[in-house]
Amino acid sequence: MAVRTESVNFTGALGDSLAARIDRPAGPIRGYALFAHCFTCSKDLVAARRIASGLAERGIAVLRFDFTGLGHSDGEFANTTFASNVEDLVAAADYMAATLAAPEILVGHSLGGAAVLAAAGRIPAVKGVATIGAPSDPLHVLHNFGARLETIERDGEADVELGGRTFRVRRSFIEDLKDHRLVDMVARLRKDLLIFHAPLDETVGIANATEIFVAAMHPKSFVSLDKADHLLSRKSDSDYVAAVLSGWAERFLPDAPTTGPRAKEGEVVVADAGDGLFPQWIAAGPLHRMRADEPISVGGTDTGPGPYDLLLAALGACTNMTVKMYADRKGWSLDRLETHLRHAKIHAEDCATCETRAGKVDRIDRHLVIEGPLDAVQKAKLREIADKCPVHRTLHSEISIVTTMAGDETVGEATDGEEVGR
Repeated sequence: MAVRTESVNFTGALGDSLAARIDRPAGPIRGYALFAHCFTCSKDLVAARRIASGLAERGIAVLRFDFTGLGHSDGEFANTTFASNVEDLVAAADYMAATLAAPEILVGHSLGGAAVLAAAGRIPAVKGVATIGAPSDPLHVLHNFGARLETIERDGEADVELGGRTFRVRRSFIEDLKDHRLVDMVARLRKDLLIFHAPLDETVGIANATEIFVAAMHPKSFVSLDKADHLLSRKSDSDYVAAVLSGWAERFLPDAPTTGPRAKEGEVVVADAGDGLFPQWIAAGPLHRMRADEPISVGGTDTGPGPYDLLLAALGACTNMTVKMYADRKGWSLDRLETHLRHAKIHAEDCATCETRAGKVDRIDRHLVIEGPLDAVQKAKLREIADKCPVHRTLHSEISIVTTMAGDETVGEATDGEEVGR
């Protein structure tokens, strides 16, 4: 399923504008999730993007945002605390409730995991909380400060290098961490809990997951991320988290709707998707589903290819199939086969081979890319064969389109002369 990503902003706990992204499914939205990134990371961390996209592909819309003073959000990191991060999460949930829908799922990575555990009780709509590599005590982040911790305690603040970047950290940040007994909050959670942790995590040890799991009441689950690192830098690890997350969330999300129409063998059925002016669901035979839409530039939402894109796709697919079938029959080896297509409306007078001499005509530019141990004669033959593919012949031949309407089997033609579309 295609995923659409939209940039938005909302006001955080300290009054600053926080940058966020919403990853939406192309089809019906089954539920909403709120994602909190790791300490001094951002919403655009590779793992965050992959997990959000993976959830959206499975029908769950996700809002991920930068905490105050991080990423593209306004504000000073030095003014933040763990408590203000929790308040930012609550503000994000309030924004979702006002503009989208309140989140049923909270997902937090590393210290973001600790933050969602602390915030969950203040977001009534939340039914499930998932943590990834989360510490059982927010004070765990202090090991990142090294020798600068003593300077912060003595002077009230200091610059700390984290992940190749420099952050100003104040004593108030450390004092606030001491005020949060996370395991007590976990014991009072009363939400479904899913804990992801890598046994080889060198940043937040696996013992943290054990402490969270023991403190939590049922229902609770633990998933081991074998061989993963703390940041889930491997695509397979973040994809796995998204897949397990969406499966776990099934219990408190509505049943997945039947997506689009059903078609019989040899039939194509197109049905209005009901979520905008242009989106359509397409069923090609009993097995295949796809989505059609229009680009944003013409008023669509770009959740699928447009009608002319599908027309070009049909011609391109038929071209490649015909060329490959002919080459295979001849015993010619093809290392690469691509057909690039574009559609445009041009003035008839600019088309030397068109019978129409006034107004505009449709033009399709088709560019073949054929590579392999072929000589010039063989390539010329394959170019000739491309023009003989069935869809190409259909587009050049006379076509009869007979329209009937359910409940009225009479066949008629529109006579008002109205022209619709592009």
